[in-house]
Amino acid sequence: MSTRRDPGKDIRPVGEAIRQLLNTYHLDTRFDETNIVASWERVVGKPIARRTKRVYLRDKVLYAEFDSAAMKHDFLMHRKEILDLFQKEFGASAVSEIVVR
Repeated sequence: MSTRRDPGKDIRPVGEAIRQLLNTYHLDTRFDETNIVASWERVVGKPIARRTKRVYLRDKVLYAEFDSAAMKHDFLMHRKEILDLFQKEFGASAVSEIVVR
């Protein structure tokens, strides 16, 4: 009796394979944090990104520091909408809150 494997059985999408690898080595949280921070300019737009001094994510809280009080004030008025954009793109559990400093 031959025990040949079906080569199509082990095929899966690359994204799924990478996600499994990240989970196996407990790197998924760090990868998600890096991906969210790297997408800051794309999600908020260039005008806001240019006035941002620092963005980082800790324990699902996204922190943003701005170089002017006026930009900080404007951002605060739209914080909920921007949080919704991040949650829509990365999942509701990826970013729970945005804190402006």
